[in-house]
Amino acid sequence: MIPGLSTRRRFADLSEQEILALAISSEEDDTRIYRTYAERLRADYPASAAIFDGMAAEEDQHRQRLIDLHRARFGDVIPLIRREHVAGHYARKPVWLAQNLSLDTLRGEAATMEQEAHRFYTRAAQATTDAATRKLLGDLAAAEAGYERKAGELADTHLTGDARAEEDFTARRQFILTWVQPGLAGLMDGSVSTLAPIFATAFATQDTWTTFLVGSAASVGAGISMGFTEAAHDDGVLSGRGSPWKRGIASGVMTTVGGMGHALPYLIPDFWTATTIAIIVVFVELWAIAWIQNRFMETPFLRAALQVVLGGALVFAAGALIGGG
Repeated sequence: MIPGLSTRRRFADLSEQEILALAISSEEDDTRIYRTYAERLRADYPASAAIFDGMAAEEDQHRQRLIDLHRARFGDVIPLIRREHVAGHYARKPVWLAQNLSLDTLRGEAATMEQEAHRFYTRAAQATTDAATRKLLGDLAAAEAGYERKAGELADTHLTGDARAEEDFTARRQFILTWVQPGLAGLMDGSVSTLAPIFATAFATQDTWTTFLVGSAASVGAGISMGFTEAAHDDGVLSGRGSPWKRGIASGVMTTVGGMGHALPYLIPDFWTATTIAIIVVFVELWAIAWIQNRFMETPFLRAALQVVLGGALVFAAGALIGGG
């Protein structure tokens, strides 16, 4: 092979037999993907898993119709040609990514798959001259275009009101466990634990640049520590808290954000202006934490506010006293 020369075929250069073979292999891939989605969802979202089972069964029917047509026109031997062999042809994401995708994302992926398949069959039908082949490819294009209708029919069958409510609850719980809970822990740690070193440095030195450097170092260091701790201490398999790297990112990023919020004002050269703004930012952060606790963790707002504001005030006072002393 000449270096740099692509070995992929152009779609326009495919024979009608190769177009049918490409359609067959594509349907086989999509069937496997839908079945993988179904298995991924079966434990927590059985109704949605049944929908993907139904979509896999329909793709399998498409494959069988294509094979029957190929057998009638060209015999039993189907050429080996896949999506990756054709230049410009759409590609599917690796199915192992399904382990890390949410229910809504999987539904969106399915819709995209059907839209891409519709475009392929429309183009394939235009590239064929045999009447039977053109008709089948056109019928399949119409079937793929009817994804919303097809998904709706399957949802009516499997996703009843109670099942949808239960799955929505499970999805919300998973979102809270994977993103909100570790992110909230990080925001609390970053906002509260950095108060003492930042304000101790501020009142001890009254040097805004030094305070900013100390605050940045404390925030980034705490973020890295919290992120690795969250990702390493629980793989999520037994606890059901989800992907460790997602939790680690949520915890680490929010820890850094919480600390940098009241470190950034010290980029202002005037000490008292920077300190006043930093104190205002601290109160905004603490109220935001209380709101998140109330919104997602169902903690009564007054109790959450009292806990967070009281804790933050004590840490702030400790830092100010140590720095001022």
